[in-house]
Amino acid sequence: MSTPLADTTNPDLGLLYAVNGLAKRAPASLDHLVSWVGEYGILIGLALLGVVGWLLARRRPDAPVAVAGLLWAPLSVAIAELANLPISAIVDRPRPFVEHTGLEVLVDGKAGTHSFVSDHSTMSMGIAVALFLVNRRLGWIAGGLALLQGFCRMYMGVHYPTDVIGGFALATAVVLLLAPIAMAVLVPLCHALARTPLAPLIRAKRGTGQDGGRGPGRRGGRARRAVRAEEQPRESDLAA
Repeated sequence: MSTPLADTTNPDLGLLYAVNGLAKRAPASLDHLVSWVGEYGILIGLALLGVVGWLLARRRPDAPVAVAGLLWAPLSVAIAELANLPISAIVDRPRPFVEHTGLEVLVDGKAGTHSFVSDHSTMSMGIAVALFLVNRRLGWIAGGLALLQGFCRMYMGVHYPTDVIGGFALATAVVLLLAPIAMAVLVPLCHALARTPLAPLIRAKRGTGQDGGRGPGRRGGRARRAVRAEEQPRESDLAA
């Protein structure tokens, strides 16, 4: 049964109409941009942040632990998406535009799929939380992108606000609750890989300097002090 546009007494539906109403008043070029960003762009951006996090993690003194934390990001997203399969089937919530009129739908092919929970919101928040555990600066950036993802999904007319919140909650729960188990497996794995030809994937090679590390003089002393200072972790990680 369709719900008229004026019936927005339900806060969930009212917020959806308010956000999606922006799409009706915006120029078509902006709608196309938001659609691309909400469907692909943010996920691409999060993947690039993951690459940056990996490059930074390889340079840390606790590189195997940091890289293990980054590996947990895509794994946790995969687990959250698997967990969403029975949840979406049990809730069986249609897309908002199927049951309610007056919505501006900016992407096709969603009518036969479930609305709760939002897969895009789950993936984006899962990456953001996992990144935050390894590198807080990147985690904050990813968290901002995840919030933007949720806004875009409502702007596009394909998800209720509670679909987005549900995706955020599912991803956060999976990342945090399963992190100790995951790290118990991934950290030894990364330590083992660091002793194989795949070591460059885990730890960046360090330069030896002009004196090759052999000079015992003042230059060597400065180098040793720099190494000791570098060995102090700058970011919290899953092992902390």
